[in-house]
Amino acid sequence: MAVLVACRSVWQAFRVQSVGRENACRLAATFSCSGPHVLSSRVLPCLRLSSRGAVTRHYSSDSKDDLRVRYLDGEDSGIVVVGINRPKAKNAISKNLVKMMFEAVEDIKTNNKVRSVILCSLVPGIFCAGADLKERAKMHQSEVGPFVSKARALITELGNLPVPTIAAIDGAALGGGLEMALACDIRISSNTAKMGLVETKLAIIPGAGGTQRLPRVIGVSLAKELIFAARVVNGTEAHQMGLVSHSVEQNNSGDAAYLRALELAREINPQGPIAIRMAKLAINQGIEVSVGSSSHACVAFKVIPTKDRLEGLAAFKEKRRPHYKGE
Repeated sequence: MAVLVACRSVWQAFRVQSVGRENACRLAATFSCSGPHVLSSRVLPCLRLSSRGAVTRHYSSDSKDDLRVRYLDGEDSGIVVVGINRPKAKNAISKNLVKMMFEAVEDIKTNNKVRSVILCSLVPGIFCAGADLKERAKMHQSEVGPFVSKARALITELGNLPVPTIAAIDGAALGGGLEMALACDIRISSNTAKMGLVETKLAIIPGAGGTQRLPRVIGVSLAKELIFAARVVNGTEAHQMGLVSHSVEQNNSGDAAYLRALELAREINPQGPIAIRMAKLAINQGIEVSVGSSSHACVAFKVIPTKDRLEGLAAFKEKRRPHYKGE
């Protein structure tokens, strides 16, 4: 009971608004506070409870809070939640956020126990507003090019993570924010979320893969229309055109897409982790090569000598749930 109360408080602290009893109960298992959660060398402790069993988190302007990473435990072990937390800047992509996200991606990439990643926002009503143009305006001309290259490299690295990545879009995802979501394998949005590659309004073009990824997701002609017109669509429209896999009705706590993403991550979690990684690699390579490509076949053969494959066969024979270890 103490764990449930504590975790309810953590979520309230993240969202800076009251969470209904039903939503709090659903989220309690997600943000388990039975131990510290580690991001690189930093330990992020759970928030303390007040005498009434609740806390209100005032968003900090401290740059160390720009990104919050949670490695879930218990039955959700293997799920990593990466939460962007720049409320005053609408989660805009800054130099510090890029640095912190690079660290988080590197940690995830080298951790074989990670099975899926949820990228979300901890700021109600916003996913990511794109580049931090206020910070950009203060940069020396010589700094702009290297920063843009690093931001582009970050989104590429996000797309290259070996495990499934899910973008939970509960608010506006514009410009580089949508490009970040497009780099994820699956996108889930609330019906009220807003999405668009709006760079042409500023006389520039999407520079972090949007011109390549959006056409592959929704088709060339429609992608051109959205980019040329700098059009913004809502979650329902995004689902109709295939930009997001699911569009869910937003709830009172503003985290409906996150909750649906968590459900999906829990569906993925019990499956063979090596098989999932190889399936992602095979799919990503497969859209670039012919069906009978030898490189595609080589990926498929990598799962044959694994212990997990033998466990799967044994579990099927014994009519029980398999227990995969990623070996």
